[in-house]
Amino acid sequence: MKVTILKSGLKNTIFLGVALMVLVLGAAGNASAELTATANHDHINVDFFYHGSSVSVRGTADQGIDLVIKITSPEGHQELLKKGKLAGFLWMNVGKLTFEKTPKFYGIHSTKRLEDILSRDEMDKYALGYPALERHVEISPVGSEGEKSDWFNQFVKFKESSKLYSVSSGKINMTAQGGKQNYYVLLDWPYQALPDHYTISVYAVKDKKVIETAETHVLVEQVGTVKSLAGMAKNNGSLYGIISILAALGAGFGVGMVFRKGGGAH
Repeated sequence: MKVTILKSGLKNTIFLGVALMVLVLGAAGNASAELTATANHDHINVDFFYHGSSVSVRGTADQGIDLVIKITSPEGHQELLKKGKLAGFLWMNVGKLTFEKTPKFYGIHSTKRLEDILSRDEMDKYALGYPALERHVEISPVGSEGEKSDWFNQFVKFKESSKLYSVSSGKINMTAQGGKQNYYVLLDWPYQALPDHYTISVYAVKDKKVIETAETHVLVEQVGTVKSLAGMAKNNGSLYGIISILAALGAGFGVGMVFRKGGGAH
């Protein structure tokens, strides 16, 4: 009889343990679902009339946290011409710089300055901010960390001038509702951003750490005639060249006819 009682007590203990685990896992699942992210344009078509677009990111988060939104293209390989002075006065291309593990598009937007809400380790872990990105990328050939930093800063300036890199804080609108907070940010999408798959990552931050993440995606692709011409340029360069020459000749002939009808230039 005593053995039976012990077995019964053991079964009850196991049952209670399993039930507790289910409750804990259920609570964790609910916690991971608190942060959401949605983009209003998850598919941007590039045609002849495309001059860029706008993308808004919105969602729900817990109260009392900060947010960081990162928009990136896939990391890859990029090359830039290296300029220098020849004979001490003539600026020329003197070589190439190779950038590895760098996105062609990189945007960071946060509720506050990154250095005020995140530790360096967390910024490095998720490649958030220019200093973290600099430590992440590989640049060659460079002779020292100082030279790498100089070239990286020039690289960022070039990308910012092309509207492909940006970092901002304070642009995310936060409104409290029902014990949560809704966030919203509207961003310009530059026409310079090449067709690709882009990832929008939202990070919930508290006590200098990322406590939760959410993702959504944006596809930018060429459509119609633009897609056909791009495919032709890639796969049949000779035919594309002939069509380009004929188009240029036709445009020149049309301009000539306009001036002839107008009595010529004055």
